[in-house]
Amino acid sequence: MSDTIFSKIINREIPAEIIYEDDLALAFKDISPQAPVHFLVIPKKPIPQISDARPEDQALLGHLLLTAKQVAEQVGLGNGYRVVINNGADGGQTVYHLHLHVLGGRQLQWPPG
Repeated sequence: MSDTIFSKIINREIPAEIIYEDDLALAFKDISPQAPVHFLVIPKKPIPQISDARPEDQALLGHLLLTAKQVAEQVGLGNGYRVVINNGADGGQTVYHLHLHVLGGRQLQWPPG
């Protein structure tokens, strides 16, 4: 997998406003927020997109969701939030390193677009 902006954030080659980190995951504020609160949760393991996840990634994928929940609570999203995973070009994915968008801080609409 080629270097992505997210792998460069993990390696501290470019700055990001990191709000959570552990051995498996990193969460940081989105540089182009689409809601009052918008952060990303990424695995440190390079998985290009969710469709590339393998059975051995099951625990990591669950960890990413629990990390999203924990950080959402930490930043005060008690009234709710949305977790989005874009997959591939038609899904709107622009960075090919698996990432979860967590959006909140206002009433979100459906359908999203």
